[in-house]
Amino acid sequence: MKKSERMNQMLRFINQRQHFTLQDLMQEFQISKRTALRDIASLEEIGAPIYAEYGRYGGYRLLQQMQLPPISFNTGELHALYFAMQALRSFTNLPFQVSFRSIHEKFISALSENQRQDIEQIQHRVSFRHTEQIRDSEHLEFLLMAAVQNEVIQITYPYRHRSSSSSSNPDNSSTPDTLKDIPKLSIRTIQPIALYAMKGYWYCQAYDLHKQAYRVFRCDRITSCETTDIEPVKHINELNLQDAHSLWKPSADAIPFKCLINEAGVELFQQEHFPSMQLINESGEMTLVGSYESHELEFIIRYLATFGKSIKIMEPNALKESLRQHYLDLLNDV
Repeated sequence: MKKSERMNQMLRFINQRQHFTLQDLMQEFQISKRTALRDIASLEEIGAPIYAEYGRYGGYRLLQQMQLPPISFNTGELHALYFAMQALRSFTNLPFQVSFRSIHEKFISALSENQRQDIEQIQHRVSFRHTEQIRDSEHLEFLLMAAVQNEVIQITYPYRHRSSSSSSNPDNSSTPDTLKDIPKLSIRTIQPIALYAMKGYWYCQAYDLHKQAYRVFRCDRITSCETTDIEPVKHINELNLQDAHSLWKPSADAIPFKCLINEAGVELFQQEHFPSMQLINESGEMTLVGSYESHELEFIIRYLATFGKSIKIMEPNALKESLRQHYLDLLNDV
């Protein structure tokens, strides 16, 4: 890192910390003690109001916060920012409803002519392939702020109600007692933890206060949101997205499953999997194990079907038969 760039970053570092030591600077900027002392002297020369504190808990302190210079980026940082912005192009909905076009225009207009030419060269040499957002999610900002501010909210969310159909129904004439999934809406009281995007959808990881369990809600399916006066669960505000995934637990009625999986299947699993699933090495054989709720049968069948011949269901037999029927139905539709 060039000294001028380090000075800029160091100004921001000490302005935020107010109190700091030589060791802080040495660790943050990977510099020697001698370099840290020279840098402090350089900062004092340009007017940084730094004074030394002596004694056991001594160090350095700013007399007052400084007016910082505008942020500047080197070429590598500009390229990294440009690459990161491409992810915005996939989503018609983002928290705070910021559009890619607006950000992109401001970014390009702030560049020098040489930097702009570099970005144009990247555009002609790099292709960004995205999974486009499939459905709009109008409550993203509300959900995100509820997570940030540690609030309990109520949402309206669909669930699958299973009811029997009579054999008099012509659509079910071959099956005298068929179960059909009927979507209905329910009021859920949740404490959002984090949002994430995957495969064209936004998801909200949350704690369901009624079920007293961690759940994932697809944001585009949430039809309404409102705040509540309910006290948040204290330990939830310390969690992040990865913590919440690790605390996920199946219900008492969840159905366990187990599949043999080959090397190609392992790669597919690593690209997309869920908290209810994991890979286990059993005496040299890789197995995919997990569980699903009874109302998630259609989802788990569609997921396992994406593995093709790279998996073989070992148990339960009902899941094996359901997957076989899924393939037969596909053949009948050809």
